[in-house]
Amino acid sequence: MPNSAGPTDPSILLVDNGSLAPAATLNLREIAGKLAQATGKIITPVSLLHSSAIPEAELGGQPAEIIEPAIEQRLRKGCNNFLIVPLFFGPSNALTDYLPRRLAALKEKRIPFVVRLAPPLVDLNQTTDSRIAQILEGHVRAKLADSGPQTAVVLVDHGSPVREVAAVRDFLAMQLQQRLGDTVRTVRAASMERRPGAHYAFSDPLLDHLLDQPDFNFGPIIIAMLFLSPGRHAGPNGDVMQIVSAAQKRHPAMQPLMTDLVGTHSGLIPILIDRLLTGMESNPL
Repeated sequence: MPNSAGPTDPSILLVDNGSLAPAATLNLREIAGKLAQATGKIITPVSLLHSSAIPEAELGGQPAEIIEPAIEQRLRKGCNNFLIVPLFFGPSNALTDYLPRRLAALKEKRIPFVVRLAPPLVDLNQTTDSRIAQILEGHVRAKLADSGPQTAVVLVDHGSPVREVAAVRDFLAMQLQQRLGDTVRTVRAASMERRPGAHYAFSDPLLDHLLDQPDFNFGPIIIAMLFLSPGRHAGPNGDVMQIVSAAQKRHPAMQPLMTDLVGTHSGLIPILIDRLLTGMESNPL
């Protein structure tokens, strides 16, 4: 059981982007519970946006929290020390722009508080850390039992307007290719969507475009899901599944297989523990 926080201990918030899908909040809570059990600390699941609109009845009667009111509520109770542990693969705008703006808005209310931000799950400066790639590898190999060495793998994420986030996807695809070796035909990275214009070409290729290419429109294709929680994009019959199903109709010789999500894997918890410990030692925002 998690210990109670001491008077100087930070309130630790495990933060995701948020979703209107109840399954995403429930998964965030499950990960927070496992992290709490592993660390002996109180870990509170909080979203940046959206989740507070989910009916309580769909969340077991417990409403979801979003970041600004969650911090404000704790400030009123006398807590003024926070550690945010992001459930994000890379430095999303949500962490580098939206979150600082919401914290600045709170500070304008003249309530003094301190916030530290732990690193995201993938740090491109730690090139020897392949733990997310190992999770992806395990999910892919679970599907390889149903296919074989002629399988192509597509590592798909949502797509981001931030070049550094796309670089995380590409880095993981490279690590995944190295780990899988010749047990698969190839590994490629793709995005579910991207903003229009040449400036955002770093998100290419789009998944639906890639699945029309000759190397990816036939035979077994494993769609490796670079998503943490189910929702509108990665849930059952979500956007990714619809893109894949439409491609299969265009190319009947394609045999797509979808992996589990990264957030379902127990290997995520040791990474979060490391990020939490790093965040404890970081400078306040």
